[in-house]
Amino acid sequence: MNASRPVSTRGPLRPSLMLAAVSLLGFGLLYSLAGTGLGRALFPHQATGSLIERDGQVIGSSLVAQPFADDRYFQSRPSAASYDVMALAGSNQARTNPDLRSRIDEARAAVAAREGVAPDAVPGDLVTQSGGGIDPHLSPTAIRIQIARVARARGIEAADVERLVAAHTEAPQFGVLGAPRVNVLQLNLALDAEM
Repeated sequence: MNASRPVSTRGPLRPSLMLAAVSLLGFGLLYSLAGTGLGRALFPHQATGSLIERDGQVIGSSLVAQPFADDRYFQSRPSAASYDVMALAGSNQARTNPDLRSRIDEARAAVAAREGVAPDAVPGDLVTQSGGGIDPHLSPTAIRIQIARVARARGIEAADVERLVAAHTEAPQFGVLGAPRVNVLQLNLALDAEM
């Protein structure tokens, strides 16, 4: 005689709820808190956005480009996001797009006039946007083309500005990854501090 037992729905429900609770609390909350805490402990400056402070006020981040309009400062790379960190984006225009070509030609002519050089001497990173739209770095070539203007506007010797540029030129990471670069915000702050 086979007596059939009633099927209990309580049996699988409790382990399922426990697995869901452990997963949500363990992986969703505790893992995230541990990762955030470890990051803040090991890399406190980077974990808070690599912020730069002067006189107790945050004036920027070493990770975000800022626009500079005054001739006494090195100009940053153009931004498709208007230097807004909440709108990170490139222009998403293909190389064959006539609007992109037109914009680059106009920017090249403006930079050439501002720096007093021929349009074909203007480096590409002074007229094109980075993929994220807020890249804070320029190539040493793009910085060097601006030295004469900055020195003239500040009334100092170009050699003094060149010395600061050399001191703020970062080598490729680990000596092989990337290209030499200069953080424009940090260079401009060094100019203000020293000159």
